[in-house]
Amino acid sequence: MIRPAVTGDAEAIAQIWNHVIRETTQTFTTAEKDPRMLAEQIMAQPCFVAEIAGAVAGFVTYGQFRSGPGYAHTVEHSIHVAQPARGAGLGRALMDRVEAHARAAGIHSIIAGVAGENDGGAAFHATLGYREIARLPEVGWKFGRWHDLVLMQKFL
Repeated sequence: MIRPAVTGDAEAIAQIWNHVIRETTQTFTTAEKDPRMLAEQIMAQPCFVAEIAGAVAGFVTYGQFRSGPGYAHTVEHSIHVAQPARGAGLGRALMDRVEAHARAAGIHSIIAGVAGENDGGAAFHATLGYREIARLPEVGWKFGRWHDLVLMQKFL
């Protein structure tokens, strides 16, 4: 089931996101997410969760791509599905929901920032109609090495 996130989901979202932060290069940040800050984020911007048997198994959220009124119709999303729930179609269902929400909100385009070595993430977005628009070499530093960032875009 895909539903809007509520502040009570912040702890589960933090667990999923913090695993990604600690263990992967899917995000270049090393600062773990605090559930209290995530609860505030849930109230401030669109966020949806995938639930299996009453437990949060994934989430997607989006916010303005860059600050300023000229960028008001372009957003960037973050999506993560817990490892045990991958491959069950939750990612696609989350993206369908967030894209429908963004479209209804008057958003023109949505950006995905994908780590250059995350071939699975790039392929996932490509199947949803995103196309690579830029590759920024060596802009992320994590695990003692530089990483490329691939920007992918979809027009809604």
